[in-house]
Amino acid sequence: MDRTARFGGQSNANEPGRIARRGREANGGGARCGIAIMAKASAPGRTKTRLVPPLTFEQAAALNTAFLQDISDNLTRAGQHASIAGYAAFAPAGSQDFFHRHLPPAIGLIDACLPTFGECLFHTIEAIFARGHDAAVVLNSDSPTLPTALLVETAEVLARPGDRAVFGPSTDGGYYLLGLKSAHRRLFEDITWSTERVAAQTLARAREIALDVHILPLWYDVDDGDGLRRLHDEIAQPRQAPDALDPRAPNYPAATAALLERLALDIRLGGVRESVIQTAADGV
Repeated sequence: MDRTARFGGQSNANEPGRIARRGREANGGGARCGIAIMAKASAPGRTKTRLVPPLTFEQAAALNTAFLQDISDNLTRAGQHASIAGYAAFAPAGSQDFFHRHLPPAIGLIDACLPTFGECLFHTIEAIFARGHDAAVVLNSDSPTLPTALLVETAEVLARPGDRAVFGPSTDGGYYLLGLKSAHRRLFEDITWSTERVAAQTLARAREIALDVHILPLWYDVDDGDGLRRLHDEIAQPRQAPDALDPRAPNYPAATAALLERLALDIRLGGVRESVIQTAADGV
């Protein structure tokens, strides 16, 4: 979760409580922990562009939509095991209709289009607290196979007494998740976003303010060919029982799996032997 370009742009959300809502007025039904996906509306040429090639811009945008659907489903599944409410902190401004069309009504919306990625993250944390939750979590939109158990663990750790953070480091040097019990602005300041230093710098900020940090297992983002290949390999593994909460067991991303299968079929029908995943592994 360290790509500044995903959320840059002119803000129309200058107040923490300024939130686009749908469904029930109090989204989450009093859940103690709010978790927001940092979500960008799918558009060819603007989403998942590092996957072009092997994908086309249209295919990359479709993959972004599938990721958002699968991560939303993962949040819903985690909510069956812990007190969790799901949100999409969205950009660009005015893209609510995209999320109304593609995400479940239980996923609330937070307008998170601010000039810098750090501001987007901190605004989202404040907005979740403004909705009455005791803990606030920002979650990336690039890890559709993140184990459900890690979301449950996050909520459970944040429910314990005392101030603390939960931190999920990603393999590219960023992080896939950051959860807080208080809105600590310092964690989002002086961070070199979009670099491999994001995780180390964020943990350094936590040490500066003497904040205890619970660190989750390393996980990966799907934002290049290597990530796409790993995603394909995980989807191909035998599936565990739906209610299993093994922290090592990847979430099965049904929408993503169906899309990748269609893309591979389209390529085969076009007379190309290699699947899109094989092309990514070989050429990106």
